[in-house]
Amino acid sequence: MNFELPYIPERSVKPREKGVTMMMDKGLSLNETADFIAASGHLTDLIKFGFGTAYVTNDLQAKIDLYKAAGINPYFGGTLFEAFYARGKFEDYLRLLDKYKVGTAEISDGSIIIDHDEKCELIQRMAKNFVVLSEVGSKDAGIMISPAKWIKMMSTELEAGSWKVIAEGREAGNVGVFRPNGTAHTMLINRIIAKVAPEKILWEAPQKNQQVWFIKLFGAEVNLGNIGPNEMIPLECLRLGLRGDTFFDFLPKDYAERLKQVNDEEVEVEEEENE
Repeated sequence: MNFELPYIPERSVKPREKGVTMMMDKGLSLNETADFIAASGHLTDLIKFGFGTAYVTNDLQAKIDLYKAAGINPYFGGTLFEAFYARGKFEDYLRLLDKYKVGTAEISDGSIIIDHDEKCELIQRMAKNFVVLSEVGSKDAGIMISPAKWIKMMSTELEAGSWKVIAEGREAGNVGVFRPNGTAHTMLINRIIAKVAPEKILWEAPQKNQQVWFIKLFGAEVNLGNIGPNEMIPLECLRLGLRGDTFFDFLPKDYAERLKQVNDEEVEVEEEENE
């Protein structure tokens, strides 16, 4: 960091197992990619080429090479995997990963239905040669999955070889572990983390209020994904208590309470003066 400041939560360094941040690249140009790396590469662990954007993105190999040179692991969105799988082209998908020298892969079934035993077999096979992220949850808001099923799927996919399981939230943050209005399914999430280690879950959380919610629940080292390229530094400030939403979360308790009391007294004085 640029200077010292007390009471800042400790952050692990790359390559890290927790506190991971995944940025969603939905079509940055090669120049924008270089600019992103210059600004936020040090804060970024993973880059997902969102949904099927890798199919139509210019300078794809050059972008992949830039990300990898910056110590960032790029991978193709799970929807692209599903597009290959639905067409009976799984082997072609593996060849695609080899062609672009991508060492991380996402296996999902958010748009199509894959028998879960078969999905776990795919994870087990791919985990021999790739770092596998597997996504749990449907992209369809009308499909509800019970907490017990979330837990079972996450647990078995981790056992099959997934490095992290991704909790579906979509790029809008309104399905999966979120309600249509973007608020968290608190009961569902609490049930999940009672059985699945939180550090093994990457929560898709594109909205600021969702990021704040997860940081308040798990702390600075929570794994978050589907972050916009211009939101990486703002998110890191949330993680470190350097934005108003998390300002008091990492200060010593007595210090924070004293400051809050002073603020409350000032508000009361202001209200009295306005009356």
